[in-house]
Amino acid sequence: MNHNVKSIRPFIGSKDFEISRSFYRDLGFEETVLDTKMSVFKSNEIAFYLQDAYVKDWIDNTMIFIEVDDVERYYNDLQVLNLQEKYEGVKVTPIRYLDWGSECFLHDPSGVLWHFGKFK
Repeated sequence: MNHNVKSIRPFIGSKDFEISRSFYRDLGFEETVLDTKMSVFKSNEIAFYLQDAYVKDWIDNTMIFIEVDDVERYYNDLQVLNLQEKYEGVKVTPIRYLDWGSECFLHDPSGVLWHFGKFK
């Protein structure tokens, strides 16, 4: 198959939809409300759907990797936002330098694990 794929948009859940909406806006994503139980969040060319749905096993196993141009700058920007102080359950993990590149981590208020990384 040879298609011109334009994007991929994962669907993620939330334990408390309103808190998660606020969290992602604070993280710098632009929200478009689709209905009372779903929004799409965008930043440049990437997007994801946030749902007012919580299934613990699903959320606990959701990980999303976003490639960034500068992990150090991204990590520093995360630190400045103080998200872990504003939102219960949020955790920012320092940069790991690995054979393939580097990454830092962010757990959202529901437990979704975000990887922000750069390949060598």
